[in-house]
Amino acid sequence: MIRVIVDDLAALAVDAVVRPADASLDPVTAAASHIDGLAGDRFAVQRRITTPLEAGAAVVTGSGELTAGYVVHAVILDANAPVGREVVRRALIAAWQRASDWGFATLAAPLVGAGAGQLSVEESATLLAETFPRDGAAGCPAELRIVVAGEAERAVVEAIVRRMT
Repeated sequence: MIRVIVDDLAALAVDAVVRPADASLDPVTAAASHIDGLAGDRFAVQRRITTPLEAGAAVVTGSGELTAGYVVHAVILDANAPVGREVVRRALIAAWQRASDWGFATLAAPLVGAGAGQLSVEESATLLAETFPRDGAAGCPAELRIVVAGEAERAVVEAIVRRMT
């Protein structure tokens, strides 16, 4: 099930939050920076890596001081890959796989790829809806909450989600 909500991504009681990141797990969007600020110093330590990741990858870390227990970092930007639809698609598929591997049932995500990923709101919403595992897929997350900035954006994203599912 996919729900579209207007809320604070960092304050949601979900198993994990999806966070757009670069190859070093640094934030690439305002939503990711907001998460970092609220997650605190412990989160900064938890997301340290020694080798940059490739765009299209995803990894799980602790969440520091966030309400969610974990963060799934969707790597949408690296020095070698042009950001775009296919990179975001790969990162989302990898994020859903990591969530399945860790047994997460409920996820929350911003419009991954919008802004830093050079995608429109519509393109990002379409990718989220296209790639999220369908209801009943064994071992997959059961719910995705797409967090948007306001009611106008919610209406657009909801219409896309309804059409795609």
